[in-house]
Amino acid sequence: MASSDASVRAATLSEALPYIQNFRDQTFVIKYGGSAMEDEDVVERLLRDVVFLEAVGINPVLVHGGGKAINARLREAGHVSRFVGGLRVTDEAAMGIVEEVLDREVNPRLVRLLEGFGARARGFSGRQVLRAEKLPPVDNGKGGTDDLGFVGRVVGVDTAELVEVLRSERLPVVSPVASSLDGGALNVNADEAAAAIAGALRASKLIFLSDVPGLMRDREDPASLIPTVHSEQVDLLIRQKVIEGGMIPKLQGAAAALQQGVSKIHMIDGRLPHALLLEIFTDEGVGTEIVA
Repeated sequence: MASSDASVRAATLSEALPYIQNFRDQTFVIKYGGSAMEDEDVVERLLRDVVFLEAVGINPVLVHGGGKAINARLREAGHVSRFVGGLRVTDEAAMGIVEEVLDREVNPRLVRLLEGFGARARGFSGRQVLRAEKLPPVDNGKGGTDDLGFVGRVVGVDTAELVEVLRSERLPVVSPVASSLDGGALNVNADEAAAAIAGALRASKLIFLSDVPGLMRDREDPASLIPTVHSEQVDLLIRQKVIEGGMIPKLQGAAAALQQGVSKIHMIDGRLPHALLLEIFTDEGVGTEIVA
């Protein structure tokens, strides 16, 4: 290794030191989703960075999505996916597929990968953690309403098992399937699930890892990235259509988490090599931060 490269790496480690010291024993909730979950190399690199957080004394909680895997399975079953306001319309047959993919495929796979990097991970179906109520029909923009089916809004989080797992220095991995008030299963937005868990745990940080660089005024122009958003700006940005589609529940959940005591929200591109470490352990950071 050239001496200049070694000096840069040493400087980076030195820059990280105060952050490592400040964040030790704090809880970070990390939501992982989008196409960043589809590339095996990207997945492994990102999960290795999550294990790095644990190794330096941070308590990560990983909440995962799995939309692309669900879409593929639904297509195989001849089911056409439809979204309203960024939420998947989920009938009874689709709910069975959603639960199968998230709880018995995606979640165990992430646990195995984390354990391969030396973590002691514990998988949770969201039904062990999340309580939700069925969403009412929503405006379809065509003068009528659409019933979303088995889609819920998180109304409660049971943190006891999560806290116990964190105390035993294990890494929880949670799927976005919730228990309904009558004991059935509901599909909940993974961003909303992560925000609810972060708020209930009073996490220091909530980090959204997806396949976009952050919040942009023009989705086609990375230079339009908004580095900082204050929570009171969220409703205005929705009205201006800067925030739309799947970004709406993400930002609304972020604003709610801040009100519950989460210190800061981060939105970063999980495809960027070591984006998680760059955002947390460097002065400049990457992506968009959302603050109260």
